[in-house]
Amino acid sequence: MFGAYQAGVWSVLQPVFRPDAVVGCSIGSINGWAIASGIPGEELCRTWLDPRCATLMTPRKPRRPWHAFFDPSPLREMVQELTSTYTPRVPFALAVTKLPQLRLEIIETPHLTWQHVMASCAVPVGFPPVRIDGQLYCDGGFLSVMPVWAAKRFGVDRAITVNVLPSMPLNALRASVRMVRLLAPREPRVTGIEVLRLGPEKVLGKLRDAITWDPENMRQWIARGQADAEALVKSPQFSAIVDRFV
Repeated sequence: MFGAYQAGVWSVLQPVFRPDAVVGCSIGSINGWAIASGIPGEELCRTWLDPRCATLMTPRKPRRPWHAFFDPSPLREMVQELTSTYTPRVPFALAVTKLPQLRLEIIETPHLTWQHVMASCAVPVGFPPVRIDGQLYCDGGFLSVMPVWAAKRFGVDRAITVNVLPSMPLNALRASVRMVRLLAPREPRVTGIEVLRLGPEKVLGKLRDAITWDPENMRQWIARGQADAEALVKSPQFSAIVDRFV
């Protein structure tokens, strides 16, 4: 559901805004790769309306407690297809969490591979961590859902951020993530970047909605992203600074 919302946002921003750089994490690394490659907004929306998305979170069989819950093969196929079809035209970076150190790392083009995109989406417990050059990595959103500070390395001083997860959907999950983040190294502060923030006013749906593909729900989340982006585009803040974007 988070990917669908982001696609709706991009379908509105794409005709009026051309980013100099893109940074993503978790499902935003998939959309971010496509956006940095110049994908049209409507095409990105069609990606999340494709029935093949229903397979992305297929439970493993047989289930074993020491294995991740979901089969990573469908997600791997989607990421490999994405990265072989599109090539970023502007600098692109994504966030991953290095294990077991619990250290947030930013990987950027041209050093990115499909494995990094896969790792950035590897939600702990849901998907197994990805081994790259002997190191294990998992979802970058585990430690930071909005690594705006990473854009600074591209010389960015103005940014539009899309935060699809203002809070965790479950109290137990929220407490677990908070504890992990307390143990991890502190995230760098955002300084010197003028930020326009965009995102849903409340949680998009229940945890079940996040792991179950439904075409009608997808259309609703795309529409919510479009509505929120249209409101941003019409705002005085957007009008005041958009002409200053290169």
